Amino acid sequence: MKSQQPALSLHEWYALVMLDPDAPTRAPRTFIIPRDHVAAAAWIGHMNWLTDPNALPGGRNAGLDQARVGIETVEPYEDRWDLLGTETDEVPVLLPGWYRKLAAEPRVGLPAGHPWTSELPEW
Repeated sequence: MKSQQPALSLHEWYALVMLDPDAPTRAPRTFIIPRDHVAAAAWIGHMNWLTDPNALPGGRNAGLDQARVGIETVEPYEDRWDLLGTETDEVPVLLPGWYRKLAAEPRVGLPAGHPWTSELPEW
């Protein structure tokens, strides 16, 4: 649930780390993402899954506390250490383009209080 809360400052980041279970001594992959981008990604992905009109009724009932963000969603943020030091509202949104369309749909939207609810940035 914490991941979907909006940032309290323009300097909140996540460093998501992916370890390779087949090569535990290999350097991990790291994804450097502003907090508000993670909040949007977690919410959009989960709400899209939860409210999928093609899903069987009653088959999807996991709460937001079980939201996941897939590798395909965060891959553009891999090794983006160069973004650190930039105010997060100045960082380009690198989420998939179809996530922007979902954020604009009433079925999915964005979490309450998210800074993009008043105006979606371009991405």
